[in-house]
Amino acid sequence: MGLYESVLRPLAFRVDPERVHETAMGAIRKGWVKAPAFHDPRLESERFGVRFPNPVGLAAGFDKNGVALDRWKDFGFGFVEAGTVTFHAQPGNPKPRMFRVPEAQGLINRMGFNNEGAAVLAERIVDAGVPLGINLGKSKVTELEKAHEDYAASFRLLHRKGDYFVVNVSSPNTPGLRALQDAGALREILGAMREVDAARPLFVKVAPDLTLDALDELVAVAVEARLTGLIATNTTIARAMLPKDPGEAGGLSGRPVREMADASLAHLYRSCPKEMILVGVGGIMDGDDAYRKIRLGAHLVQLYTGWIYGGPSLVPRINRRIVELLERDGFKSLDEARGTA
Repeated sequence: MGLYESVLRPLAFRVDPERVHETAMGAIRKGWVKAPAFHDPRLESERFGVRFPNPVGLAAGFDKNGVALDRWKDFGFGFVEAGTVTFHAQPGNPKPRMFRVPEAQGLINRMGFNNEGAAVLAERIVDAGVPLGINLGKSKVTELEKAHEDYAASFRLLHRKGDYFVVNVSSPNTPGLRALQDAGALREILGAMREVDAARPLFVKVAPDLTLDALDELVAVAVEARLTGLIATNTTIARAMLPKDPGEAGGLSGRPVREMADASLAHLYRSCPKEMILVGVGGIMDGDDAYRKIRLGAHLVQLYTGWIYGGPSLVPRINRRIVELLERDGFKSLDEARGTA
């Protein structure tokens, strides 16, 4: 057990999670924390015309406002996703709004898309040194019927700033948002964004709580809208997998969502056209989890909660383990391993 797991994490876990997050972001932004470098050509890949040094990315939610975009490569991340950002700046839900579930290696959040707005993010973006995704959400003040206008307005400000863009219609913390996963609403949002920029890579992030029929309907819309890919999955509103329900509303992430996220990813791999890019996220706590996502069909993976539990050196450890497992199974590349589960 390293210094982080034995000393730093127990100390941090005595303090409110959001306060710890803000303190950590300050240290990261100043470059005070880094991880040992690890590179291997077998981890490199080209997806939708973008070169990724490795498949492990930072999920949306950690650097919402893009304040440390050029620092994440120092932790070994192969790409980073800023946001979720909304067109209108908003404070999010009342505090406290983030809660640890340490006995299950989980995290519950009901942040509510707290962010400084798309215009501020557009001015702040710098070269991240690795591919940059931007995650877009609906402003809380915008009526559901006008969601397409809200997403398009954010996209208009940001479409030249990122390597890919994500339509987040699956957070459980904005009232009514998940209804936008329905085919008609999603079709309208994607159409409005395509009118702004028809060429930019677009993804949709899906909830792990969707039925297989609902996932199939979403895949049909994705194909029709010529989406670049899908991100599986967001947080869950389910609590049945926890030893005890902590009684806090919000999205549950980390180890408890692993099986649900894996099932969604595996179904999408079977259902999607081969050219559609799949990003696996949800319950990745170590290299074995990341490798399993790849074998289930993911081209790329992302983590958030796993990084909180695993510490600053987790990503190099994950990448090193992926290489070990590729060698064990006789694969020369990520593409050879992808989908073999």
